[in-house]
Amino acid sequence: MDQKTQPREAGAQQAGSHLFRPIAFRSVTARNRIMVSPMCQYSATDGVPNDWHFQHLASRAVGGAGIVMTEATNVEARGRITPYCTGLWNDEQRDAFARIVRFVKAQGAVAGIQLGHAGRKGSSARPREGGKGLAPAQGGWQVIAPSAIPFGEDHPVPQEMDEKAIAATVALFAAAARRAREAGFDVVELHGAHGYLISTFLSPVTNQRNDRYGGSFDNRVRFLLEVVDAVRTEWPDDKPLFVRISCSDWIDGGWDIDSSVRLAQVLKAGGQVDLIDCSSGAVDPRQKVKAYPGYQVPFSAAIRSRTGIATGAVGMISSPDMAEQILASGEADLIIMARALLNDPYWPLHAAKALKAKTPWPKQYERGDIF
Repeated sequence: MDQKTQPREAGAQQAGSHLFRPIAFRSVTARNRIMVSPMCQYSATDGVPNDWHFQHLASRAVGGAGIVMTEATNVEARGRITPYCTGLWNDEQRDAFARIVRFVKAQGAVAGIQLGHAGRKGSSARPREGGKGLAPAQGGWQVIAPSAIPFGEDHPVPQEMDEKAIAATVALFAAAARRAREAGFDVVELHGAHGYLISTFLSPVTNQRNDRYGGSFDNRVRFLLEVVDAVRTEWPDDKPLFVRISCSDWIDGGWDIDSSVRLAQVLKAGGQVDLIDCSSGAVDPRQKVKAYPGYQVPFSAAIRSRTGIATGAVGMISSPDMAEQILASGEADLIIMARALLNDPYWPLHAAKALKAKTPWPKQYERGDIF
């Protein structure tokens, strides 16, 4: 593994606890191996994060998470999933995020932002409002994708991107990375999963192009590699870059773990990406997912063992013992948590006590450390 991208143990190790050992990626050190998974709140106005986003991310930083990652934040207005998603295509959005970043970092957490583009899954109603595609009269917009294949019957037909549109979108990712740098973020993650734009270039189910961006594996990964290169022109060399992928489409003929391993090998060889965030699915509604606690951990384990790149495990991981076991057995380098942290923003503090690891409580809350 390249010395620059290899994660390192940092500081004194916590006896008996892998979860609470610090870890360093490039110049950035996280106090533990817990990362807040990107979780869309569908609560922004014109892409600008507000007080809701502040409390959502700030409370997880106060609660002891090592890396606090924003929700999927889009690189252009038409790249939003819903009209209420956050963005980073203008300076007003950047400045609103900067306020959040300052507080998160002041609590000792690493501030991360996930950059993405919804592609064919954009122009949708919020999930709590049904999640169907929005018509123009409902505030909807024209969506784009590698091929003119809609996500489902309730979603609009996307416009197939020509090479000019592809180049313009790559440039948008670079511009968003520049604003992320200016806002003070420590980590950028690219959203290459769940049937959004990058993901649909990767999967043969959704990419049916016959040019240099479609067909072969090398062609289908080209868009992601161009985005990585462009982002690195604006993202500091001493700060880490993560990539989230769907390690399996859970559909016959789709993207699978072998494809994911091959992509991870390419990204590792490039020396620009530091960690693969190993999720799965949401690319095609015909998917057949067998979900159970830790069901995606084998993806993380396979990529880590077969490529040597660092990985994050995500998906129905809720107990301290499960998180500890995943790390202790070498199946992942980070535990990426969503629902457990929605249920309890202070999960890391409680997990430390369960694992007999020493981690400080915020001074303002020390009197609560009695249970």
